[in-house]
Amino acid sequence: MSNSQVTDSSPPIALITGANTGIGRYTALGLVERGYRVYLACRSEAKTQTVVDEILKLHPKALVQWLPLDLSSFSSVEDCAKLFLQHHAHLDLLINNAGVGGEKGLTVEGFEMAFGVNHMGHFLLTHLLIQALLKVKTPKVVTVASNAHRFAWGIDWSKLRQETKSILGAKDYAVSKLANILFSSQLSKNHRHQGLATYSVHPGVIQSDFWRHLPSTLMPLVKWGPLISPKQGALTSLYCSLDAPHSETGFFYANSRIKKPTVFARNESLAAELWERSREWIQKG
Repeated sequence: MSNSQVTDSSPPIALITGANTGIGRYTALGLVERGYRVYLACRSEAKTQTVVDEILKLHPKALVQWLPLDLSSFSSVEDCAKLFLQHHAHLDLLINNAGVGGEKGLTVEGFEMAFGVNHMGHFLLTHLLIQALLKVKTPKVVTVASNAHRFAWGIDWSKLRQETKSILGAKDYAVSKLANILFSSQLSKNHRHQGLATYSVHPGVIQSDFWRHLPSTLMPLVKWGPLISPKQGALTSLYCSLDAPHSETGFFYANSRIKKPTVFARNESLAAELWERSREWIQKG
């Protein structure tokens, strides 16, 4: 990486998590095609390098690079943000794209895996990069949520520190996706007056390796219904990143349009409580 200053000729900078596979890969490619300098924040350097090589083959002059990031570890999130900020004082676009589902265990800090990775890891990353985002004129934060949030009827705070007890972990995943939407709306409320626009998105049901941690005999249950390709799934993320008006901040999107999420996802008190609890958790570690 190299030091950068904001100038009219500088390419906008984007950081996207989980960009080494699925919709993240196509989102990264779409951003490069629109002239962004893109950082791919992922766990595996080898897997990410494959995407970097693919992008450079198509666009030899592209500015694209890997950043090490494990969202299940606060220290890894902190190291990722620190590494980025050592070389860039500003960030135009943050895409909280990475996620897990059906994975057992707890994160390093003791959160249920889906909630810890999908929400807490991204909450901390956004917190650490918020000042860099606020240094540009039209910053955006896009968070990949899911229609799966419709299966979460609120948040049971007592279960967020317990390993999922179900085989599929579907309810825990749904709660994490509800948290994504609540986080995005509260982030907008907190910073829209400073020019920040936020969007949460449902990418569709993707044909990918997302549910790779599930037993093979259960895969038909997860993949029931129409599937779309990762390339198609990236379209809403790209729309919100590149074309959605700043005035549409804080909303939930599907098929590149504003959609109404559940009443729980629109609960301002729940969003505020999640924000305050999350803020306390990242401070305690």
